[in-house]
Amino acid sequence: MAGTYVRTAVALALGCLLLAIAADALEPSGWVRAHATFYGGSDASGTMGGACGYGNLYAQGYGARTTALSTALFSDGGACGQCYKVVCDRKTDKTWCKPGVSVTVTATNFCPPNWDLPSDKGGWCNPPRPHFDMAQPAWEKIGVYRGGIIPIIYQRVPCVKKGGVRFTISGHDYFELVLPTNVAAAGSIRAMDVRGSKSGDWMAMAHNWGANWHSLAYLNGQGLSFRVTITDGQTLVFSNVVPPSWRFGQTFSSNLQFK
Repeated sequence: MAGTYVRTAVALALGCLLLAIAADALEPSGWVRAHATFYGGSDASGTMGGACGYGNLYAQGYGARTTALSTALFSDGGACGQCYKVVCDRKTDKTWCKPGVSVTVTATNFCPPNWDLPSDKGGWCNPPRPHFDMAQPAWEKIGVYRGGIIPIIYQRVPCVKKGGVRFTISGHDYFELVLPTNVAAAGSIRAMDVRGSKSGDWMAMAHNWGANWHSLAYLNGQGLSFRVTITDGQTLVFSNVVPPSWRFGQTFSSNLQFK
């Protein structure tokens, strides 16, 4: 009898726990409040280039679901490639928020502060405000065009990509500027190393600007491998992803991707 009572009590407690977990899953736990504006035109043509260095966002696979981040989020380029799920906050503004929708965007640009305006009256990207200046097509997924600016809630989410990580090499002799693109999972890079086929040892690369990393070694005529650590701690080695015949300005695709 006592055993039956204990089993029943445990079952009830477990049931209550599962209900609590289910209820929590419906709440925006871990979400952060901010605001969002838009730029770049209805075709997002004005978003090309940008402070992350991705260039043509359509050609690179990022498309029009992108955003520029304010200083508080951009982290001097450390956030380049990160993905965010964004929802218009209808509890705050039902007029300009579309109901029941969200959009996931990738950080590809920087929204600079406007020191001539106060942060609550136009200087939306001024520190310490978190702010998203989204590509117009992405913004219009969640907001009504005439609103111009909307309150949002957002959270970091894993980036989902097709295919492997890609590496674009720019620069000149003794200066290899490497741009990793199509990075899944955390999306952003914590550290990179390079190894030439004639060098033997791994050499640490330095963060240069945006999503670009550089090496000051002479690597011409060598096959190149990269060891990449993303900001969630995952590390992958892209062995011989660049052949010895490489030239500056070329992009090389791998078969490896973060999970």
